[in-house]
Amino acid sequence: MSDQNQQQPNQLNIEISEEVAEGHYTNLAIITHSHAEFVIDFVNVMPGTPKSKVKSRVILTPQHAKRFMKALMEYVNRFESINGKIQDLEDVQLPLNFGGPVAQA
Repeated sequence: MSDQNQQQPNQLNIEISEEVAEGHYTNLAIITHSHAEFVIDFVNVMPGTPKSKVKSRVILTPQHAKRFMKALMEYVNRFESINGKIQDLEDVQLPLNFGGPVAQA
């Protein structure tokens, strides 16, 4: 048997479906938590649409949320060291208004 077919100890064999591999574009994350879990809802808010839907929900234990935060910070730092500082947006007002029609009562 070749070395490529043998899995190394402590190595994960992860598969991803075609649908999941396509991903979802989101421009808003809503984070909530309880004593036992963090919930991150990823939303795509589009201009001129009265309603937006959650595209994906990720539920994490507090320990995994902290590990995720550290990993994300590491990758943001790597990105900025190569591409320059990411400019933070000014204070974002909710609801987001993209210049489309505004609902009135």
